[in-house]
Amino acid sequence: MVSVYDVPADALIEDVADRLSDRIEEPDWIEFVKTGQTKEMPPEQDDFWHVRAASLLRKVAKEGPIGVDRLSTEYGGRKRGSNRYRVAGNSSASGSKKIIRTALQQLEEEGLIETAKGQGRKLTDDGRSFLDNAADDVLEDLDRPELERYA
Repeated sequence: MVSVYDVPADALIEDVADRLSDRIEEPDWIEFVKTGQTKEMPPEQDDFWHVRAASLLRKVAKEGPIGVDRLSTEYGGRKRGSNRYRVAGNSSASGSKKIIRTALQQLEEEGLIETAKGQGRKLTDDGRSFLDNAADDVLEDLDRPELERYA
């Protein structure tokens, strides 16, 4: 059986995002909100919401149970630092917890993840099956010669 660990992450996330586009809806506010403190503009990608949800599902599968705080750290970035009198070095900043929390709630409503009491979110059996089926399809597609960009 093929699992999440056996296929390239970008190919799996792309396939899972296509599958999730039928199951979850992006919120109305997503076109106005930044993805973190380090960003100046909202995302320009058309299918950003589904790609982020697919990426979150993969992270929960690989590292779960995992909470919103740790996920926001992983989706954060480097923030330029300075103070009034001198230039300071860079520091880290977290990603948007609202985006992560809302996407996780949608995935939970679909039955793909569940709340692990006091530990964050973890994958359900349906979620594991969903990801394994996607990974199996991605592996079959990778065997085709016209898709050598993932190899």
